[in-house]
Amino acid sequence: MDEMKVLLDVLAEIKDDVDFANETALVDDGIIDSLALTQIIVALDDAFDIHIVTGDIEPENFNSAAAMLELVRRCRGN
Repeated sequence: MDEMKVLLDVLAEIKDDVDFANETALVDDGIIDSLALTQIIVALDDAFDIHIVTGDIEPENFNSAAAMLELVRRCRGN
């Protein structure tokens, strides 16, 4: 399955009222708050069998689905 589709499905389960496919300032614009960010981190860890370390929890890694996918790939070592 396409990684971006999986990611978008995971994100939609957390906040179904956000257009994750097109938003580019999710954290910067306050579209996702700290609770949603925590839920996203846990969901990405589970969905992609990775571990996101504290040092990677930076706004630029969560401002868009593309940035999150890049983070997932880095955590996988791809």
